[in-house]
Amino acid sequence: MQGVAGASGILERIAALGLVPVVELNAADEAGPLLEALTAGGLPAAEITLRTSAGLAAIGALRRSHPDALVGAGTVRSAEDARRVIEQGAQFVVSPGTNQEVLDVCGSSGVPAVPGVCTPTEVDVATRAGVSTVKFFPAEAMGGVGFLKALAGPFRDVSFVPTGGVNASNLAEYLRLPGVIACGGTWLVAPALLAEKRFDRIERLAREAVAIVAEVRARA
Repeated sequence: MQGVAGASGILERIAALGLVPVVELNAADEAGPLLEALTAGGLPAAEITLRTSAGLAAIGALRRSHPDALVGAGTVRSAEDARRVIEQGAQFVVSPGTNQEVLDVCGSSGVPAVPGVCTPTEVDVATRAGVSTVKFFPAEAMGGVGFLKALAGPFRDVSFVPTGGVNASNLAEYLRLPGVIACGGTWLVAPALLAEKRFDRIERLAREAVAIVAEVRARA
């Protein structure tokens, strides 16, 4: 268990990076070279989704092989999913919606949960459940930067991690919003890049994204 202080520290690490690659793996053995490429690009982190059967094994493998990296689980939709990823060492848990059972499992384990929201009511539900950081998803499909700016207005004590349609062309716009602490990005690790083992390209994309985060924050 990481405890409350540990959970807070993980969210601070996410905020410090400003970007978390969202990864869908077809094979667990892709995870190691992928994280090496991301780390070389200045982004030692990955949200490994449970959209494929390789995700769970990859989380455990990465936590053993790269103990200093930040490795979390995504697409966690049930209490059982939450228990399994935490047993594998996931340092944070991300869900597409707000599931109280998932929040309960994460809370009892001291692992930060980042539930998905896309309306004011859903943000309110999450905050009433004790959550202070939420995933705005699907970001672009729901209206993008303009919608999130309006949504965040009444919730100035909430931190947002927009995910879904975020890419190099709009990353800076999202990061400039006061309530956004980081973004989730799939473009860094597109399935085609993994299939072709273009880890050099992944490293280059990570490096470019890190530079965008640094530029936005230097001007803040």
